[in-house]
Amino acid sequence: MSLESVRQFFADRAPEIEIIELAESTATVVLAARAHHVEPGQIAKTLSLKVKEQVVLVVTRGDARLDNRKLKETLGAKARMLTTDEVVNWTGHPVGGVCPFGLENPLQVFCDISLKSFDEVLPAAGAIHSAVRISPQYMAELTNAQWVDVCLPA
Repeated sequence: MSLESVRQFFADRAPEIEIIELAESTATVVLAARAHHVEPGQIAKTLSLKVKEQVVLVVTRGDARLDNRKLKETLGAKARMLTTDEVVNWTGHPVGGVCPFGLENPLQVFCDISLKSFDEVLPAAGAIHSAVRISPQYMAELTNAQWVDVCLPA
């Protein structure tokens, strides 16, 4: 269902965006960067976090690391990563295919300013072998994301 829900998301909101499906896995930043012939930073990774009782998604550049202090200050409490089962239950996407599109449940999305280093990024598209090419600004617009600064400096 995951890839199909992303396909439907784009059909409804941005039909000009094409989903790229590859034969090889793009489940990690390194694999995705190699498969799409881009630097790891250009892969937009989506992190699934629980803050108090709220589940949120944080999209960052692929080579960025979260700054726990900034994250806590921005989100108002300490965050923890979801388990694999929680990720699937909340997002509807498998780990390695998580993206802010076509979600199982409505979740608040945050985009880290680190994404603005690129004109185009490649987030997953609901499966471990799919992605889309999209500008960070358009991705934030389509997902009603809030821009935040929660990563360590590159």
